[in-house]
Amino acid sequence: MANANLVVIMGNLTRKPELRSTQGGRSVTTLSVAVNRVYKDKNTGEKVENTDFIDVSVWGRQAETCEKYLSKGSGVYVEGRLNLRRWESQNGDPRSKLEVVARNVQFLSYGGSNKSNSGDNEDSYPKDETNPKGETKSQDTESEDIPF
Repeated sequence: MANANLVVIMGNLTRKPELRSTQGGRSVTTLSVAVNRVYKDKNTGEKVENTDFIDVSVWGRQAETCEKYLSKGSGVYVEGRLNLRRWESQNGDPRSKLEVVARNVQFLSYGGSNKSNSGDNEDSYPKDETNPKGETKSQDTESEDIPF
């Protein structure tokens, strides 16, 4: 039987990314992603909102990029795999932690005021040559132009 270990999450960072290096010099950044779930309680019929907090490890150059451009509140889309880490505490008690090891992290929004791509900087986003100032223009679209 074939096996698969694939996780996809989308949410917002609950804190600033933490970059560190392994003894071998490899970069790793840890992220904490809040993912909201909304469902209807089958007994009361009321809408219930829950939030899951998921730890994510990002490795290599992508780890450095995450630390540089993401901040608390940033939206992210993460693809990766689940990893169960096991260790013993200082007093010998077994410990474990389930985390996502990211293969791909996409930035959905820019957060923080001191980041170069925060959206406050006029040069943050590439300019459209037909619209060099980055101004948004309203488009009047006829219903016959909509492809569905």
